[in-house]
Amino acid sequence: MKNVRSLTEGAILLAAFAVFLLITIYIPPLSVISVFFLPLPFIMYSAKYSLKNIAVFFIAAIIISFITSSLQGLGLMALFGAAGAVMGYMTQKTKSRSAILMGGTLIFIAGLVISYVVLVTFMNINFIQEFKTMMDQSMQQSQDMLKVIGNKEQMKLLQEQNANLIKNIQELAPAYLITVAVVYALITQWICFPIVKRFGIGVPSWGKFRNLSLPKSLLWFYLAALGGYLLFRPEEGTYLYLVIVNARFILELLLLLQGLACLLYILHQRSIGKGVAVFVVILSFILPIVHYIISVLGIADLGFDFRKRFEKKE
Repeated sequence: MKNVRSLTEGAILLAAFAVFLLITIYIPPLSVISVFFLPLPFIMYSAKYSLKNIAVFFIAAIIISFITSSLQGLGLMALFGAAGAVMGYMTQKTKSRSAILMGGTLIFIAGLVISYVVLVTFMNINFIQEFKTMMDQSMQQSQDMLKVIGNKEQMKLLQEQNANLIKNIQELAPAYLITVAVVYALITQWICFPIVKRFGIGVPSWGKFRNLSLPKSLLWFYLAALGGYLLFRPEEGTYLYLVIVNARFILELLLLLQGLACLLYILHQRSIGKGVAVFVVILSFILPIVHYIISVLGIADLGFDFRKRFEKKE
């Protein structure tokens, strides 16, 4: 009876996956949303059944993906299906939402790296090089327009901005990859888990963001990266330089999150409206000075338990 139920549910979920996959590939306007529903069938199935059943379900999904949309569908299925299966199985084992997020992120990172290697090696497609070529073409068109106008200073400034942008993308490609993987895993949880919960599957809940407290060791890692940069002054393009720059980018992003959590905690303790919190969060991603101040707040909170100063006395 149990096997019949698992086969029935598996068939229904595979059909749903095929629909999501076809929408993602053949209806581009909807693919921006449908791509985040691809892990849903895998999450729902993996949250209920054994590893053996999950493996069979995964193999069946591979066959269906190849039949319906060839290699493109197979690539999407491998990336989102694997992440969904891991997140679903971790849900079955009652892991925390942060642990599930970490598991999904690692699978997305591995999938994105493998996809990039396959595209470069077998299809001769390099997204970074393609972006550089596109920027160079755009730059040339802009230069032609500025030559007509005769604005040499503007042309020089545009050249510098273009060179800095390309350099930034090439240097921080690993950090951007990790950030994209985290965002994918986070959005997948945000979209899929409420649906999973409606089908009667137990899903762990997030705590309040304002109560977020990252490990204090994060501060020491940041100080080590900053100290390493100031002490060794590595040359641009070297391995040490790339490691330090990418580590600083990720750590500074985490410090920003810690600072935002601390700020929201303070506003909550002072009974200040949510509108103010939303406004400040938006400003932190727009204005560099606000971004810097909140990051410093995150450092103070990690190092000195800053938010404890604002706890309400019982």
